[in-house]
Amino acid sequence: MAQDTPITNIGRPAAPDEVRRWDQSVSGDGSGLPPGKGTVQEGQRLFAQKCAACHGPTAEGGAEKSLVGGQGTLATLKPEKTIGSYWPFAPVIWDYINRAMPRFQEGTLKPDEVYSLTAFVLWRNGIIGENDVMDAQSLPKVRMPNRDGFLPAKPEWPVPKEDPY
Repeated sequence: MAQDTPITNIGRPAAPDEVRRWDQSVSGDGSGLPPGKGTVQEGQRLFAQKCAACHGPTAEGGAEKSLVGGQGTLATLKPEKTIGSYWPFAPVIWDYINRAMPRFQEGTLKPDEVYSLTAFVLWRNGIIGENDVMDAQSLPKVRMPNRDGFLPAKPEWPVPKEDPY
């Protein structure tokens, strides 16, 4: 096919509700998080209904990757990149669940459900307490174990001479 030949009959225009569901951006600092709130208890119930088939009943692995554990493994030969070991910012966990879960039903969860599922997986990793409520104000304040394991968003270049790296 020549480069100037238009490609037709591939895909379809996105419906307005599809665009609306995907047209949001949540940053590591929490900007973009919608109103809503969630608890560990509600997240545990939702996880059993919507997530356990792939991630196991306790989020420790099933047909898909474990969401729990892995702390201290990133510098080993077999790093476990889980929510508790790898992710640097809690709000991006909310964003990922919101956009990508549950599998084959992506984008169908309501904000309160996403906050609850986020609370549940954070609790399962020992990052928040069982009675903590996650919302747009509390989620950005969660200090993730690997928060300092990433480069700054805008690293200084060139690297200062006193930096050993």
